[in-house]
Amino acid sequence: MSANHFHTIGSLGDATPFVSRILGIIEHINLFEDFSPGEVEKLARYMVAYRVPAGAQIIEEGEPGDFLLLIIEGSIEIVKTGSNGLPARIGLAGPGKTLGEMSVIDGEPRFASCITEQDCLLAVLDRENLSRILADEPRMGVKILMELLMLLNQRLRGVSNDLMRCMSDKQKRIGMVR
Repeated sequence: MSANHFHTIGSLGDATPFVSRILGIIEHINLFEDFSPGEVEKLARYMVAYRVPAGAQIIEEGEPGDFLLLIIEGSIEIVKTGSNGLPARIGLAGPGKTLGEMSVIDGEPRFASCITEQDCLLAVLDRENLSRILADEPRMGVKILMELLMLLNQRLRGVSNDLMRCMSDKQKRIGMVR
């Protein structure tokens, strides 16, 4: 699903009317934790706000992606198809969380599906507007890219630690069987 999909939902316009709400949850937004209120306001001009009803699939696993979204209000279930072909809930994201950071950078297929669990208020930044930020506001653009890089690095380290823990647990179980 692309950012264009949101146009069928109906845009609320740019996200500037929601800056005070974004600032109210800023401590929960890893991506924007080092942004000043003025920078958040500038960034909001490049984001488009949407109200999305509960039960809407806003990101589909395996589809190409070109946007990230910030949850201002509501919650979103993150679902991944397992090796058995059945969907499994892998997370729940609420206000202040961002989703889709990897795909806004590389355009690769989405890792998981995201379905609104409640009515949500979202701010969406697509790749085109990220490019506009880099051209119009290079300092802020570089700051966003550095924050994205740090966020993705943190997630990669967490996944790597989880993988090592799983491998260690498996080795312990194999050792106990022998």
